[in-house]
This record gives sequence, C-alpha cells and structure tokens, in this order.
Amino acid sequence: MPAGSRRFWEIDATRAVAILMMVTFHAVYDLDHFGSADIGATSGFWRSFAQATASLFLLLVGISLTLSHSRASRRLDGKTLPLKYLQRGFRIFLYGMAITVVTWLFLPDGIILFGILHCIGLSIILAYPLLGRPRLALPLGLVCIAAGIVVSNVEAGTNLLLWLGVRTGDMYMFDYFPLLPWLGVVLLGVFTGSMLYPDGERRFHPPDVTGWPMAGLLSWMGRHSLAIYLAHQPVLVVVLAAAGAIEIGLV
Repeated sequence: MPAGSRRFWEIDATRAVAILMMVTFHAVYDLDHFGSADIGATSGFWRSFAQATASLFLLLVGISLTLSHSRASRRLDGKTLPLKYLQRGFRIFLYGMAITVVTWLFLPDGIILFGILHCIGLSIILAYPLLGRPRLALPLGLVCIAAGIVVSNVEAGTNLLLWLGVRTGDMYMFDYFPLLPWLGVVLLGVFTGSMLYPDGERRFHPPDVTGWPMAGLLSWMGRHSLAIYLAHQPVLVVVLAAAGAIEIGLV
C-alpha cells in the first residue's frame, strides 16, 4: 500500500476504544434515563467517563486531520485543498442537523441542538487554517478550553449562543458539545498529531499487531466510527426496550 494512503492501526484501535466507551456510557444513560435504574449517569464517575470519551474522540479528530492534511497537500492544489475540508466539515455538520431533527420529532424534551457531530463538523472547518501551523494550534487550543470554562458559568435568555457554550438555565440536552471548550481539544489533537506524525509519517515504532486477537475487529470499528455512532443509539434503545429494561414513549 502506498505510504500516502495507508492507515495507522493504533489510531483506528484507539478510535475503536473510544467507540466502546461511548456505547457503554449510552447504555448506562439509557438505563438511567428511560429505565428504572438509578445509576446517576449525568454526575460523578459517569459524567467524567463521558467527558473522557468525548475528549478522546475529539483529540483523534485533530490527529486525523494532521494526517489527512499532510497526505492531501501532496496531491491537491491550494484551491482544492481547503474545499476538501469545507465539504467534509459541512457534511458532518449536516449529520448533526439530521440528529437535531430526529430528536425534535421524537425526543422534544432532550432535543440536540449542538451535539458532538455539530462540533466536529465546525471544528474541521475552523481548524483547517492551523493544520500547517501546529505550534499555533497548541496555545489557541488552551485558550479555547479556558474560555469554555468561563462561559460554562454564563447563562443567556436565548439559544443563539449555544454553539459557543452559553446556554439557557433550563435547557436540557442529551448531547451538548459547544465549540468552547471542545474546539480546543481538537486543536490539541492537531498539535499532538503533528508531533507524533510529522509529514504524515510515524515518529515512533509501535509493535506489529498482525495476528493479535480482536485486532481486525478494532481496526474495522475505527474505520467505520461515524456509521457506528449514527446507528448505535437506535440499536441500543431497541435492544434494551425489547429486553424490558427501558420504556420509550414516542410523541
């Protein structure tokens, strides 16, 4: 396989771990929110677990952007390259908007107005100018995280600033990842990726996992993370409802 097109197994495997963490948390959340179990999925350990999962996902977004940019810049001109990332970001943002519509129709009490796909889509677009400037991405990422901590204590009477992290006091969403602080995590990923994979090549030598148990499955999950994300929650709800563990009332 050409060097410019190969995938790195450790990134796919790490992404698969994040997927398994995500499915675990959402199963716990569904049992807590829709079932009779009193788990406390939105506080304590499980809240920290959810934030760690999202952080891992978004860090990998930044790392993957550096790899993609290093390889794409070798074959695309200066006009086509930014269009590639604009289209990719917009496509993922539209997936987020589709989830907004679905939750508005079926889960109006927990409508997702700016979830992780909205965040990833816009972050891809906003991070593009920094893909060739990783040492600038680091301080800007830290600024975004610090700003997110500040605005998390700010409330507004409108939802127009939700994308920045300013929310209304009584707003509840199942999935909420504003640009502040989460764009900062993506930018930290851009910096990390540039350090670990300069010019799209490994700076280190991981072990050969050929023949390891589960290696193929983890790699497959990592390659299809978006599809798994879109499908996993409906599947979880159906399975848990069929097992009698939760009750779902659609409106």
